[in-house]
Amino acid sequence: MSNKIVSIPNILTAARILLIPCFVVAFYLPTKNAGTITAAIFCLAGVTDWLDGFLARKLNQSTRFGAFLDPVADKLIVAVALVLLVGEYGRVWITIPAAIIVSREIAISALREWMAEIGQRSNISVNYIGKLKTVIQIISIIILLTQPADWHLSLVKIGVILMYCAAFLTLWSMIVYMRAASGALTE
Repeated sequence: MSNKIVSIPNILTAARILLIPCFVVAFYLPTKNAGTITAAIFCLAGVTDWLDGFLARKLNQSTRFGAFLDPVADKLIVAVALVLLVGEYGRVWITIPAAIIVSREIAISALREWMAEIGQRSNISVNYIGKLKTVIQIISIIILLTQPADWHLSLVKIGVILMYCAAFLTLWSMIVYMRAASGALTE
């Protein structure tokens, strides 16, 4: 692992964070294409997420700073997207899964930090359930960003169902992480 903070992967990760204000402004643009523009920015952030990881491995530019910043950038843009969607849709049906997802992310981030502090970070590495949750969550967010906040639209219903699936997987993966950390938590 390199000590170099300024690297192409880290620049891409920082760019993802800098996209967040653009994402918010696009969401509130007074045009009917605002949702599509916002979803495109969200997708661009996703591409930079994949690209920074790919380049970090390919160019042997993995850094501790990048390992810290990458998940922070991911969680920030997802949390902002969920907050915007909750505000736009204004219903408990979207607030519940959004609150579950954001709460789990905060709890697991704290757990990972604590496990790292006691030297057991590897006990709670990313698992398949977490990756599946992320994919479903991203698809849900993209669908809901591109659609008007009309509960009668089929795509909105699909987006909400997918968000509940993501929330379920979020809780499941949290249980898996908590079980993996249970020995350290009960010491």
